[in-house]
Amino acid sequence: MIYFCGMQQKIVLIGGPGTGKTSVLNTLSQKGFFCMAEVSREVILKAKKDGIDQLFLTAPLLFSEKLLEGREKQYQKATNTEEEIVFFDRGIPDVFAYMDYFKISYPSIFIEKSKEYLYNKVFMFSPWEEIYTSDNERYETFEQAIVINTFLEKAYKKIGYELITVPFGSIEDRTNFILNSLDTKE
Repeated sequence: MIYFCGMQQKIVLIGGPGTGKTSVLNTLSQKGFFCMAEVSREVILKAKKDGIDQLFLTAPLLFSEKLLEGREKQYQKATNTEEEIVFFDRGIPDVFAYMDYFKISYPSIFIEKSKEYLYNKVFMFSPWEEIYTSDNERYETFEQAIVINTFLEKAYKKIGYELITVPFGSIEDRTNFILNSLDTKE
């Protein structure tokens, strides 16, 4: 397990699309925790504003480079705060996991950045059909979400992370599971 005693804890929530990460992150934010929102929706919406309907489908490497840049900036912003705990909706390894899923070649910088910017704990949200929905920015089917989840798991394990599976349950139960799993010792 990767943990840096006495330093800021960077906690990442991962999982395929529609697994409940953002709902839990919103609850953590409401409880007063410092949270970094998902970057991809921002990239997608900016591209649409610039006239590109599906940036990932038309220029997947460019999209992924923008994601990597956004997630790196988030990490640096978190590091520059005095917050003891920072939560992230997806992390840097998500970028190359999705590229592996779509069988897109990418430069080694994607793996290098994943090894450079480390998280203390990784919480994995498994696909859950009961809560899955799609929208204008989430175009994957539930079946695709299951496969994406396996690529995310492989990517984080490749970097050396031990994944903590978040059990199904209410948003409050899932949030409490995460909070109860944190190292709060000095």
